[in-house]
Amino acid sequence: MNIRAGLTLLVAGALLLAGCSLAPDYQRPDMPVTDSFKEDGIWHVAKPADQSSRGEWWPVFQDPLLNQMETQLEKDSFELAAALARYDAANAYLTEQSSRLYPEINAIGGSSTNRQSVNRPLRGPNFPNVYGDRMLGAGFNYEIDLWGNIRSAINSASALAEASKADVESVRLSLQAQLATTYFQLRGFDSEIKLLSDSIKAYQSELELMQHRHDEGIVSGLDVARSLTLLEQTRAQQMSVMASRALSEHAIAALLGQSASSFSIPPGELNAVYPNIPATLPSQVVERRPDVSAAERRVAAANAEIGVARAAFFPTISLGALGGFQNSGGGALMTAPNSFWTLGPLAFFNIFDAGLREALVQGATAKTAESAALYRITVLKAFREVEDNLALLHYLGEENQHQTLAVNAAQRTYNLAMNRYREGAVSYLEVIDAENVKLRTEQVELSIEIDRMLASVGLIRAIGGAW
Repeated sequence: MNIRAGLTLLVAGALLLAGCSLAPDYQRPDMPVTDSFKEDGIWHVAKPADQSSRGEWWPVFQDPLLNQMETQLEKDSFELAAALARYDAANAYLTEQSSRLYPEINAIGGSSTNRQSVNRPLRGPNFPNVYGDRMLGAGFNYEIDLWGNIRSAINSASALAEASKADVESVRLSLQAQLATTYFQLRGFDSEIKLLSDSIKAYQSELELMQHRHDEGIVSGLDVARSLTLLEQTRAQQMSVMASRALSEHAIAALLGQSASSFSIPPGELNAVYPNIPATLPSQVVERRPDVSAAERRVAAANAEIGVARAAFFPTISLGALGGFQNSGGGALMTAPNSFWTLGPLAFFNIFDAGLREALVQGATAKTAESAALYRITVLKAFREVEDNLALLHYLGEENQHQTLAVNAAQRTYNLAMNRYREGAVSYLEVIDAENVKLRTEQVELSIEIDRMLASVGLIRAIGGAW
């Protein structure tokens, strides 16, 4: 009766103290957030759509092959598989910490034959030299979480699991954007290869014309040499672009978990589609981006670790019990005379540790400050990336308009130079200059189109994915 009353008082005291937590009250670190983005250009603030489904975003580019590869990425990417494995490990750690809230129950059993020394100290006169020992029983051990040590550890593990889940989404979004970016670069190379191929055909025809006119004595060998130089320079450019295309193709193969040796993408020109991506409020960017969410959860985890460190200053109290049957090997084991049990609390309190626990608290506090600083860095990076891509889309759009006018003017210049050359009014050098300018302006126009596509992907990634 006394034991039962003592246990009742102990459990009651534990329940009264169960709400105690030594971790500081968590508050998300403050960040300066403006009402709008600076580089909005033609973009306007969209209405909040937090409840909308945010699934696939790449169909806005209207490219069936890209859609197919993005779907394949979800199944075959090794980087995404590694992130998912890290998330599983974080969940397992959370389960491990949560199990500490419950008693640990164990079964014990054993059977042994032992021989003791004849000269064993304090051996009784009638003790046998050889004796058996059989035991069967069960026991449990339960650490009473008086100071919130276990609950703080669980809160930390839970926040880390949430951060790991956000990391998975961050890796997924990053890989999706990387695949789209590399694919559009490859298609840009395809378009440039086509542009150079058309120029090579034209330059080949001109070279044949120059050679024919040279044979007839109309032009000098200088014009033939200039025409040949232009042709070979353009062929060299094409080889360089083809090498860059091969590298992009290899990069896509790696993203999709395939060998570069067996992977190929059929040639096809860039389909320049610029989706109407609504800009979001800065506060919405913070809420939508998975890397920001992961950084914030790590601040919460570090904050909970302060509670774990502080709880180490107080006694650790465990409640243990053990019972069963034991005899020396003769007769029935599970009988009343062979029974045994033990029950009671165990307290551990450190008296001197040379500043160890204080150092652990200081370390946990410093780690929380570090995590808060990293969170702020991540938020500022998110704002900067949105601003960067808004600026790119705004100014690249205007640049593309001017470059289109330049391409048209270069085409007219080339036509006039060729007509004047045929009439004998100018030298072939002017034709070559006009051809060089025409090709360069067309290449720059293509480069701007690619950059606008990449900036569109960058803005989608910066705002956290589909809208």
